[in-house]
Amino acid sequence: MTARRHPPAAPALSTTPLPASSQRGQARRALLITAGLGAALAGGWFAWRRGSQPAIDTPVPSQAPSPTEMAASAPLHDGDQLTAAFWQQQFDTPQGAPLAWRALQGHPIVLNFWATWCPPCVKEMPELDRFHREFSAKGWKVVGLAVDGPTPVREFLAKVQVGFDIGLAGFGGTELAQALGNTVGGLPFTVLIDAQGRVRHRIMGATDLARLSEQARRIQPA
Repeated sequence: MTARRHPPAAPALSTTPLPASSQRGQARRALLITAGLGAALAGGWFAWRRGSQPAIDTPVPSQAPSPTEMAASAPLHDGDQLTAAFWQQQFDTPQGAPLAWRALQGHPIVLNFWATWCPPCVKEMPELDRFHREFSAKGWKVVGLAVDGPTPVREFLAKVQVGFDIGLAGFGGTELAQALGNTVGGLPFTVLIDAQGRVRHRIMGATDLARLSEQARRIQPA
């Protein structure tokens, strides 16, 4: 009888226990890993909660507009009648002081829009100055609003001196001229206003003493 051969037994795995210090180290690492996972899950939950809640808009207190801003947004005229917003405008002079715009109210006015880079404007400046000298005794005011920068205006006035008021309207002065009837958008542009604050006559292009005097006498008969 042939004896059966049994396969050799597999070697036994080592079950030598780790030292007590190694067991404590593994337990500590397992505890730290568990705590880290818990913190990450908690952070994700709070982030999800914040993202899922609707945002609450914090109302921003509105700032009341200044008188200048209110005047800029209000209509400057009602038909040919100038409104209170027109007299609330503010302009600087080439010397730096503000132009006494409110002091013009109640006077007949020749309001001239000009610029140093405009040849017809330069040509008519002496004519406007002559009108100022002859009609100021009758209460007329002449104002030249420069649609220009401060430096060229100062340099120009150092050469061509005038006795009437000059205001610095900047290039925004074109909007004011347009509001007063300058539909073409050119310079010079002159508006004659009576003592009641009504626009009585408009002149597109250069003017002179004879034309201004004729219109002034119609507006304010002697």
